[in-house]
Amino acid sequence: MMLHFTKMHGLGNDFMVVDLVTQRARLDSERIRALADRRFGIGFDQLLLVEPPLRPDMDFRYRIFNADGSEVENCGNGARCFARFVLDQKLTAKREIAVQTAGGNLLLKVVDDGRVRVDMGAPRFAPADIPLTADAPAHDYALDVDGETVHLDALSMGNPHAVIDVDSVDHAPVATLGPRIEAHPRFPRRVNVGFMEIVSRQSVRLRVFERGVGETLACGTGACAAVVSGIRRGLLDQHVDVTLPGGTLSIEWAGPEHPVIMTGPAERVFDGRIVI
Repeated sequence: MMLHFTKMHGLGNDFMVVDLVTQRARLDSERIRALADRRFGIGFDQLLLVEPPLRPDMDFRYRIFNADGSEVENCGNGARCFARFVLDQKLTAKREIAVQTAGGNLLLKVVDDGRVRVDMGAPRFAPADIPLTADAPAHDYALDVDGETVHLDALSMGNPHAVIDVDSVDHAPVATLGPRIEAHPRFPRRVNVGFMEIVSRQSVRLRVFERGVGETLACGTGACAAVVSGIRRGLLDQHVDVTLPGGTLSIEWAGPEHPVIMTGPAERVFDGRIVI
């Protein structure tokens, strides 16, 4: 069968977006891995599926699959692309769009300058919610990584995140330490690993090793997690610009029980068709 898709990106974090409202397809993990291949397939960090909602108060169901074929709970850069996609494809005329994900519900708003503002929901800190094997919530978890003690913060933005403070992201051990923490047994569902350099109280630099993908040019939920971690430890103000390799996101958090608000761009690259 012929499958229509759109290639999009949010600050270089790139996606294959598929409308499963007006067309039908079965995409198993083997097929997703083949499509994600950057030499023999389309190439992407994540596959985003637009599906009919399971609840009457939601506009769409939003599903996310990593390049390795694993389904994950949330993707912030993908959420912005999702909002632009459903508007561009005329699947909705709304500029405020309610979507359900495996990690919770999101509210997406396309603003006048074309950027997308996403209510990412409130962060969760209980170890069972991350999930992380630990006796109680903490700001500083000591992790034994092959005999080396690594200190990190951990929280959930609908998906699991570890945040490590570094003096310079340029020299951070993203490629070596990232995969070892991602697969650490204390994170039973693996974890996204952010390396954060604090520039000022309103600005940070960040690199993220994403679960099931590797380092990406940008990670929206990772940016949210890093800012939340910095704010709750008293290191950052309420509104922070996060500079990632692919560009800058604006993150706001008013504190516990409040949602994290992320604002940033979403770009269409091309439309295509593929036989599956």
